Amino acid sequence: MDILDYAFMQRALLAAVLVGITAPAVGIYLVQRRQALMGDGIGHVAMTGVGLGFLLNASPVWMATAVSVLGAVAMELIRWYGRTRGDIALAMLFYGGMAGGVMFINLAPGGSNANLTSYLFGSLSTVSESDVTAICLLAAFVVAVTVGLRRQLFAVSQDEEFARVTGLPVRALNLLTAVTAAVTVTVAMRVVGLLLVSALMVVPVAAAQQLSRSFAATFAIAVAIGVTVALGGTVTSYYQDVPPGATIVLLTIAAFVALGVLAAPLARRRARALAAQGPAGDPAECTIPATRDAGDGVGV
Repeated sequence: MDILDYAFMQRALLAAVLVGITAPAVGIYLVQRRQALMGDGIGHVAMTGVGLGFLLNASPVWMATAVSVLGAVAMELIRWYGRTRGDIALAMLFYGGMAGGVMFINLAPGGSNANLTSYLFGSLSTVSESDVTAICLLAAFVVAVTVGLRRQLFAVSQDEEFARVTGLPVRALNLLTAVTAAVTVTVAMRVVGLLLVSALMVVPVAAAQQLSRSFAATFAIAVAIGVTVALGGTVTSYYQDVPPGATIVLLTIAAFVALGVLAAPLARRRARALAAQGPAGDPAECTIPATRDAGDGVGV
């Protein structure tokens, strides 16, 4: 394949695979916590890190990681203590992050808003060897957290009060989830872009949930979808000369629609099977709700 003859495409494809794995791996916890748009907010904050990287002549990826982590921690603190004014504080954080990125990059020597484009919407040709190294290290951290602590993170995402009663360090796990989401945003920004990464964190999970109510199966399907659309979008971008981030997101939405069409007859068949079984076992009021069924015997 001629696409593999170019070093920049080899780097882009490797980055796409890592993005396809990490984004849904974190997104499944954000969806469970009803924080689907958290990645979008972190992406806004990360723009300040990119601008600082240009201004200080440092790596935009590492600088964006540092700023994103600080922003994610601030978001979690606002969620805990903000209460009535928390939405206003978050809005100022998000839009301040965007404004800071534009300001810093324009203050940088030779900098302009055009330098932000590849970070906002993704770019194949600008993924450097140092970017790949950073992405690999950050992706390893994300996978270690989302897989190694999957039971604890799932418990907290489902019911914080229950997790607290069982002795789990809820606040520490919430902070770790926020930090992991921030790291994922910086992993994905070179391929998908800061403004579109949230879609890759959320839509594959939503698509997978149409096929399975088991957490383990949903996790696996979401990651498979993420890798498929990330690779498909990257290859399509190379051959058709279209933006990679937009292509990946559109493929993700197409996968959601296709799986929705596929899931409809499966859901009807499942409903008929349950109806045919009739009442058995526990009375209706003792059955586990559908939203909790995903966590019962999930095999995580």
